[in-house]
Amino acid sequence: MESLFLRGVCPLLLFSFLLPASLFGQQTGHPDFELVESTPVGTILDNPGIRDAREVWLEMINKARTRLDVEEFYISNQAGEPMEDIVAAIEQAADRGVLVRVIAEIKFYKTYPETIDRLRKKTNIFVRLIDFGVLAGGIQHAKYFIVDGRSTYLGSQNFDWRSLKHIHELGLRIENPAATRVYQDIFDLDWKLAESNDREAIAALLRPVAYTVPLISVSGGDTIVYTPTCSPAGLILDSTLWDEPNMVRVIDNARKSVSLQFLTYDTRSRGGADYMVLDNALRRAAARGVRVRLIVADWEKGTSSEASLKDLAGVPNIEVKFSDIPEWSGGYVSFARVEHLKYVVADSSTFWLGTGNAEKSYFYACRNVGVVVRNAQLAAAVRRIFFKSWDGPYTEKVEPDKTYPRREHGEKQ
Repeated sequence: MESLFLRGVCPLLLFSFLLPASLFGQQTGHPDFELVESTPVGTILDNPGIRDAREVWLEMINKARTRLDVEEFYISNQAGEPMEDIVAAIEQAADRGVLVRVIAEIKFYKTYPETIDRLRKKTNIFVRLIDFGVLAGGIQHAKYFIVDGRSTYLGSQNFDWRSLKHIHELGLRIENPAATRVYQDIFDLDWKLAESNDREAIAALLRPVAYTVPLISVSGGDTIVYTPTCSPAGLILDSTLWDEPNMVRVIDNARKSVSLQFLTYDTRSRGGADYMVLDNALRRAAARGVRVRLIVADWEKGTSSEASLKDLAGVPNIEVKFSDIPEWSGGYVSFARVEHLKYVVADSSTFWLGTGNAEKSYFYACRNVGVVVRNAQLAAAVRRIFFKSWDGPYTEKVEPDKTYPRREHGEKQ
């Protein structure tokens, strides 16, 4: 997962949808805009009103008729696990004549080559490995796929069997051709870049796009606006869609509360320089009386990031907690049993959700995608997810003077 590679190493396009009257007790969101989660087996984190990623992924892939484009950090499957159904559905799509294109990060392909090699043997499936180290100094870290140029799924879930069973994740299914165009353009750019992985080719391939003017819809007194975002700076088609300023804008517009959750959070870049953009935004919010709450994974215990978290936790109006998911009753699972979500929600009205973590490299060196959504009902649903973790049994407050032993999460020898 990303912690292996990164320690610090796309104003608005808006689209509209309608919402149901209630979010919980039924499918969350409009049929064209749905929150989707995955939760670790054996925990209390599941939200009954939110469908599971495996169900939604299978539904989307099985509906593909002409094209399926998949851009993932990596693909890791294991026999007998939920990801096998997803891989089989992709193969079945190819068998019925769907053109399947897969982009994966070259570094992690070396770790998990088996499933990608399996897919590339199939007729109608084409695979390219992208080297974001060469192209931008980071990695291809996005997790999204596109069906028939109409539907998009994006979120924190990697195409990893563990993401569907042993990790807490959150994503969005978007059924809208105008919105999907943004993510399709990103995919098509990366597909071309991955043909040669030549940094010199960027200037010729990166053609700026000014996307459609904002659209806002009101129905039954309810309004929703939607903004695609992406990274890294310098490799996006519309600079107004860059993740970093869009995320900061969500924080700066908060009046009462900001709740955010990431796998990692750090104010130091990989080279050791300060990176204070998000940290300063949270401090500005706290200074104007906004209550700020941050959850990060316990994988940050005993790392260089711990100092950043302790420093932030010492600011009035800011609280920070570590999330510690217990090991599975069936045995140890490497690189799992963790909360891997990536989102910021402000005032139960607006949220950003994406694929990157709260570190500089995710904005400046790595491919990521996200969304900004302004709607009270959906934002309230994300906030409920946050507080189920915050108030639950798996979090502990970060104390500035406490020593935290590092949690090992890699392969056991």
